[in-house]
Amino acid sequence: MAGVIRVFLLDDHEVVRHGLRALLESAGDIVVVGESGTAAEATARIPASHVDVAVLDARLPDGSGIEVCRAVRAVDPHVRALILTSYDDDEALFAAIMAGASGYVLKEIAGHDLVGAVRQVAGGNSLIDPSLTARVLDRVRNGPATVPELAELTEQELKLLGLIAEGLTNRQIGERMFLAEKTVKNYVSSILSKLGLERRTQAAVLASKLLGASGD
Repeated sequence: MAGVIRVFLLDDHEVVRHGLRALLESAGDIVVVGESGTAAEATARIPASHVDVAVLDARLPDGSGIEVCRAVRAVDPHVRALILTSYDDDEALFAAIMAGASGYVLKEIAGHDLVGAVRQVAGGNSLIDPSLTARVLDRVRNGPATVPELAELTEQELKLLGLIAEGLTNRQIGERMFLAEKTVKNYVSSILSKLGLERRTQAAVLASKLLGASGD
């Protein structure tokens, strides 16, 4: 159906999932194509569900929505993730940005605002303040000295690494940094070489680990 936003819901409370489904589908342009109560099940089902937006509970008995976001986007970077949480937690927000989430909202959000958030994220927009992304990048840049690979990256490469971790494509990175897509591709190759990695998804995971280490 043209114009319809396909959504997957992840929350360990069945009543919450049912409420979210009713709320979103009442909007008319949103259809919930799947739901799950566990991180493991959601990680397996979301890529196969061909969804536009995954609404993910931040904290789950078997993991977190942030981990699901990272795993799913490594398989299908077109999936946009909206982290829904009861906790106003800076560390979780930073981790969500690093995992490539497009939005991070509290569960106390008004119903119509949540519908609007899903629409914005589906449209390719970010609900995360750019200044927060800059703070995350700064934390990656000033990561612990115990990670020698980080010291080999130039400032431009560090900035680009932060955008890779956000889940941006080469074209999107080029637009953000005013670089040709071919130039971005060359930077990505250089970053992977310096970090001893083969794939950009591995670089995103490494960046997330560095973030966690710098917050200890």
